Amino acid sequence: MTDDAAPATDADRTATVRTEHADAATVAAALEPDETDSMRTRVDGDVVACTVARPTTGGLQSTLDDHLVNLRVADRVTERARTHLAADAPRTAADAADAPDADADAAAAADTLDSADEPQTTDTDTQPDT
Repeated sequence: MTDDAAPATDADRTATVRTEHADAATVAAALEPDETDSMRTRVDGDVVACTVARPTTGGLQSTLDDHLVNLRVADRVTERARTHLAADAPRTAADAADAPDADADAAAAADTLDSADEPQTTDTDTQPDT
């Protein structure tokens, strides 16, 4: 990650995507391994900003599509980690008496997958027992 803008020429198409995150620095760090030379990502408070410069419109669209998929995954993983950490945080005796099922409720909520958001896969290599 760098703080300078993506290298651009007069012929390049450029776009900047700015998104807000509860933990922008962690999300940006997760994106870094997938960055190409045409991308520059920076963090400003709770905002992750990624500038992309590509010589063609199709290349720009492809790079932005990849970035947005990676961004969504990084954000969701960060949010789920935060939920699990909150569920595992030590509680006082008073907290436990007030909400004895809070840990179970938090864990159940964190582990619930939204089937519309998650890719569905099947194992087609498994042979049935005969």
